[in-house]
Amino acid sequence: MRGYLLILLLGVAVGIQAQSPYAKQLIKDTKSAIMARAGWAMQQVPQTITAFSCDRSAGGKHDFYSEGDYWWPDPAHPDGPYVQRDGQTNPDNFVAHRQVMIRFSRVMGALAAGYVASKDKTYLQQALLHAKAWFTDSTTRMNPSLLYAQAIKGKVTGRGIGIIDTIHFLEVVQALRIMEKAGVIPPADLVAIREWFTAYLQWLTTHPYGKDEMNAANNHGTCWVMQVAAFALFVHSREWTDFCINRYKTVLLPAQMADNGSFPLELKRTKPYGYSLFNLDAMSTICQLLSDADHDLWRYTADKEKNMRKGAAFMYPFVKDKNTWPYAKDVMYWDEWPVAQPFLIFSAAAFKNNDYYQLWLSGNHDPQVEEVLRNIPVRNPIIFL
Repeated sequence: MRGYLLILLLGVAVGIQAQSPYAKQLIKDTKSAIMARAGWAMQQVPQTITAFSCDRSAGGKHDFYSEGDYWWPDPAHPDGPYVQRDGQTNPDNFVAHRQVMIRFSRVMGALAAGYVASKDKTYLQQALLHAKAWFTDSTTRMNPSLLYAQAIKGKVTGRGIGIIDTIHFLEVVQALRIMEKAGVIPPADLVAIREWFTAYLQWLTTHPYGKDEMNAANNHGTCWVMQVAAFALFVHSREWTDFCINRYKTVLLPAQMADNGSFPLELKRTKPYGYSLFNLDAMSTICQLLSDADHDLWRYTADKEKNMRKGAAFMYPFVKDKNTWPYAKDVMYWDEWPVAQPFLIFSAAAFKNNDYYQLWLSGNHDPQVEEVLRNIPVRNPIIFL
């Protein structure tokens, strides 16, 4: 069994569609929902950030723009710089680019999942139309940088923490890897799309904003590694996949996790429950993406105590019964969590834990609340299994 597990993990790391035992069970248990989402995605026409603009953006038509969620007009100075209300989302901020990126992610993930469940390449051919609109069409493509993300009126035109907005490319690149394996991307398009992600990967790893985000001590640092790992796998950059493996082992796990499996920096926030789930989901996704025959990140232990088994075990009872949560309630969106959290299905597969699988199966697999969608970049785990 151990030999089979190593083959499976190696297959995931290099893009071979190895079948996890949980993948077959997941398809059996959720195929109707997978195909329903794929059917919805087949009806969607490509749409990118160029369809929306904001006069507060310092960038151009092809530059992604968003505004910091927790920044509000100052009542004492309505025309002055915004002030912060941590954990409280300003509903008047510009979020159209983020919304259309989430839509893109949902479409690509659903189409790839439809293919995995049915082996019908029609779904992948439809996904190609969306990918070309975002990455190759000169009239609709997005620039491969994030200079103007999470801006704050009167303070900054963009920030490094805005890089977290592109976690929604995670299922996009996983879909692209499946599409490449299936042979549905014409060579010229594949070269162009890979060049886009190569350029974005370079920006993420060299620009001051990217370096700031890499060095963030909390979920932002986790999500930087998660994104760089996913993009590096697609562009076949061993340098950066190795870097992410090392950073998980030497920085993320030892610096962020407590001996009991919790994340103290997330517990200090005004939304400790949601942020704890978010960070655990991101770390689990890193382990799912990067574990191979040489690096079993799921079982790697830092400081003799800290590992993903403990992280999953810490949060599991609070997902099963949120009323047992012993910390402060989130200031917003307390009632909307949890949903079908990715850490449950990935941990179920890694540790062969049926309790985790059953809890994931019973969760909400199609949340519609924008805050939840924003913080769940993995909605179709079958494409990672």
